[in-house]
Amino acid sequence: MAGMPGLLIFLLLLLCTVGQVSPYSAPLKPTWPAYRLPVVLPQSTLNLAKPDFGAKAKLEVSSSCGPQCHKGAPLPTYEEAKQYLSYETLYANGSRTETQVGIYILSNGQRGAQHRDSEAPGKSRRKRQIYGYDSRFSIFGKDFLLNYPFSTSVKLSTGCTGTLVAEKHVLTAAHCIHDGKTYVKGTQKLRVGFLKPKYKDGGREANSSSPAMPEKMKFQWIRVKRTHVPKGWIKGNANDIGMDYDYALLELKKPHKRKFMKIGVSPPAKQLPGGRIHFSGYDNDRPGNLVYRFCDVKDETYDLLYQQCDAQPGASGSGVYVRMWKRQQQKWERKIIGIFSGHQWVDMNGSPQDFNVAVRITPLKYAQICYWIKGNYLDCREG
Repeated sequence: MAGMPGLLIFLLLLLCTVGQVSPYSAPLKPTWPAYRLPVVLPQSTLNLAKPDFGAKAKLEVSSSCGPQCHKGAPLPTYEEAKQYLSYETLYANGSRTETQVGIYILSNGQRGAQHRDSEAPGKSRRKRQIYGYDSRFSIFGKDFLLNYPFSTSVKLSTGCTGTLVAEKHVLTAAHCIHDGKTYVKGTQKLRVGFLKPKYKDGGREANSSSPAMPEKMKFQWIRVKRTHVPKGWIKGNANDIGMDYDYALLELKKPHKRKFMKIGVSPPAKQLPGGRIHFSGYDNDRPGNLVYRFCDVKDETYDLLYQQCDAQPGASGSGVYVRMWKRQQQKWERKIIGIFSGHQWVDMNGSPQDFNVAVRITPLKYAQICYWIKGNYLDCREG
């Protein structure tokens, strides 16, 4: 096998990545598919020089490469895939490391290949990301904001949104902390904000016979201990066609003590309930408000979901989720299947059309992110 071309090896890897979905399917319940996943493990770690943290925070990113462009791009070879999934870790003291990874297949499965076709670049994007009537909902009242699933949405001190995915971990977009060349200003002292009630005169509801009414919500901040960014996002390592690796994981200095939302492998769009996705974020045109939206998926590639959910800068980094039936536990479960990234102009039959884009959690990305969270690949075998 060592003498086989790298592309052929990687194609075999892709065929082994996603497990065979169980032949049983509940006709009335959209069910989470059963996947057998690859393993992404660290191989070596190098110390890097401290970054200068000079990049300006960008609350949105854009690309002219749409679905047809992505589908037409060549698949990465096995060696390229390892390079893209290698990652940088930034620590709170400003030190930085680079970790090379290996990719392993421990069980077999099947996946329908998704090929890519080419497309001419589109146009630059207009400012707004609202499609017709603004269909976003601002979430008010602590009974909603402090309860699942809205309570999993947090605000980054750089201006983006993130989602709680473990006791001490937040999933967000890579561009919220790294511009592809260096780290964003403020990343060394990065904090994550949690909405909580602010009571008048310092009153506390639990200790008062006549509970104090919340005047408004405020953010309580927790410092970030370290961040992980895939090398596929960092310029000079990534393919330059789009946003495939626009994701990052933040580890907090202490547990947040809230219910979190697990990550999951993104099913094909046709398997999503109603073909829809959901996400909540801190859009900057509604300061201090958590904004919820849902919409249909319009198109997809292996790495991206194309949709027209209304959004504004500040919402990027939001966890895109769906609710499906978990057959093993016999219950409904929400999982994060992607990260809202930005927007693209797409040439649809010769007519330019505007889409918002989410990065899909593929089997390889799931294996990587799960290992960042768990530190043990044996806990990352089921997506």
